[in-house]
Amino acid sequence: MTSHPIPLQWTTALLGLGIACAILLLIRKDSLHVRHSIWWLTVAAGSVLLGFFPRLVDRLGILLGVHYPPILFLTLSLGMVLIKILTMDIERSRQERALRRLTQRMAILENQLPNQRQADDK
Repeated sequence: MTSHPIPLQWTTALLGLGIACAILLLIRKDSLHVRHSIWWLTVAAGSVLLGFFPRLVDRLGILLGVHYPPILFLTLSLGMVLIKILTMDIERSRQERALRRLTQRMAILENQLPNQRQADDK
């Protein structure tokens, strides 16, 4: 009996389904916020779609005039990764700014607390 290797498209589809299941499990355990999970579910759906319809990239490449369609997939993937990194940096900057403002407000309140106690004692 000869063993038949699993075709790449099935591997891609199974990988996408596995990612989707893992994301849903992380949401259920409250380890991943729903807002962040939408990105990863989109990636999983794309993997499943390309796994079941591998010629989709070829057709899209022909429509866009790309001579070697697999490079289109890599270019789009790299672009998506860069967008994800940019959005993560924007969110981190927003959180750092909020933390800095909260720390400043706390310092102001701590500075005013002894003055308030003295005023209450009089």
